[in-house]
Amino acid sequence: MRTNENILVVNAGSSSIKFAVFTSSLVRQISGELDGIGATPHLSARNANGDKLADRDFHTGEVSVHYLLAETVAWIESHLGPGSLIAIGHRVATGGLSHSSPAIVTPSVLEKLQTLIPLAPLHQPRNLEPIEILAKLHPGQPQVACFDSAFHSTMPRIARLYGLPRSLTESGAQRFGYHGLSYEFIASRLPDLDPKAAAGRTVVAHLGSGSSMCALSSGKSIATTMGFSPLSGLVMGTRPGELDAGLLIWMMREKGWSASDVENLLYNESGLKGVSGISSDMRVLLESQDDQAREAVELFVHRISLELGSLAAALGGLDALVFTGGIGEHAAAIRKAVCDRSTWLGIHIDAESNEHSSERISTQESRVSVWAVPTDEERMVATHTIQLVSPRGDPKRQ
Repeated sequence: MRTNENILVVNAGSSSIKFAVFTSSLVRQISGELDGIGATPHLSARNANGDKLADRDFHTGEVSVHYLLAETVAWIESHLGPGSLIAIGHRVATGGLSHSSPAIVTPSVLEKLQTLIPLAPLHQPRNLEPIEILAKLHPGQPQVACFDSAFHSTMPRIARLYGLPRSLTESGAQRFGYHGLSYEFIASRLPDLDPKAAAGRTVVAHLGSGSSMCALSSGKSIATTMGFSPLSGLVMGTRPGELDAGLLIWMMREKGWSASDVENLLYNESGLKGVSGISSDMRVLLESQDDQAREAVELFVHRISLELGSLAAALGGLDALVFTGGIGEHAAAIRKAVCDRSTWLGIHIDAESNEHSSERISTQESRVSVWAVPTDEERMVATHTIQLVSPRGDPKRQ
């Protein structure tokens, strides 16, 4: 690739689209976001030094995602030069049973990915919408789908199974796991952080508005807390995590709720938001003196502590624990609470290092090393996109 050839990475969420631009040598040129989509859209972007490059408000309310993406790509090309983008990589929630690695997006691949919306109804449609829009805006531009589920394809079959009839299992009712791009990035960092952990047993806690944990054996996923959908496992910002399926039957039979009612409850009204009655934002809850806010935080920590024990059991022991994601990287109080409950595993943290969010936060005497490491899912998407695109920006022949 020429040095003026760049990869655009798109990470679409519920009301925002984060994006980044990397050179072919994986140097981050631009980090930006389209937020307020559906309300008051705003485009912001900064260069690698943090200097502001763009700060633009759009008209309130009805500005379409199509228009916003068109304007954003036009701004990127005006900043970097026409034709400087040679491929676009996308974070996509799941590739289902069909995709255990990133894929060049073709019409047939896109059609297959659309059939997987029921696996991640909150995430998958929003991930796919920019792919469809950019295919129309820039026909012929290679696009690559990088799946959050793909990293977990190394899990043993027994770790994927639910106690369901085989006919359902074989049609896709099994554990897929998510946040794989984050776990893949952390796995790539482990050899530099802790060679013993890289070759051994590590649990990574990706904690944010969406939260999950993953057991890594020699850098490979062998177990994770999320399952068929991104609803299971830990308590999250607006999602409940572990839940007795009988509760769902009860809601529908006794409360008269429809499937849509239950879906809205589980994706939008539960978790930290539902328990606290205040906010889904951990920063708000940690500052609050409200009893319900404190209970929500305690439940969050409780579930992490239980799952840490479970994943350590799956690994047969523990060499390292890594915190990442917005909460994992920045919330010292959450890291301390989790580690204080986990001394039985050989975890002991250094209070000052933890308070300052140093990279290593465990004491030298701690049998398990503990880390707070920023993740970089966009870099992983850029890496996979480059690997699937030839020097001229054309998809590699499969």
